[in-house]
Amino acid sequence: QSPLVESGGGQVQPGGSLTLSCGTSGLQLDIFTIGWFRQAPGKGREGISCVSKGGVDTWYASSVEGRFTNSRDNAKNTATLHMNSLTPEDTGTYYCVAFPAYHYCPSRPDFGTKWGQGTRVTVSS
Repeated sequence: QSPLVESGGGQVQPGGSLTLSCGTSGLQLDIFTIGWFRQAPGKGREGISCVSKGGVDTWYASSVEGRFTNSRDNAKNTATLHMNSLTPEDTGTYYCVAFPAYHYCPSRPDFGTKWGQGTRVTVSS
């Protein structure tokens, strides 16, 4: 069982918003960079955002920049992905990933030491 757990997925209409959360069971998240990846049906895995351990540095894929916000609350041991202006192209399974260092995210998913089970997001009318 993965120590990372995503929640908040669901179905939403185009233009809508969702907030995904990444929680943990027994893992101290503040020592990890947290990345978010997604996989659309029939497509490969895509890294979409990273947030550094202290939350100061963030990176976004061009496909989500300006619409998604990646943040973390180390006091609560959680990370959050706020998603706005959703389109059908955002449909997929979303994963949070713990990386030991910021520079591994997202180009080295093989260095993601912990992966969640994923939460499903469906954008359709």
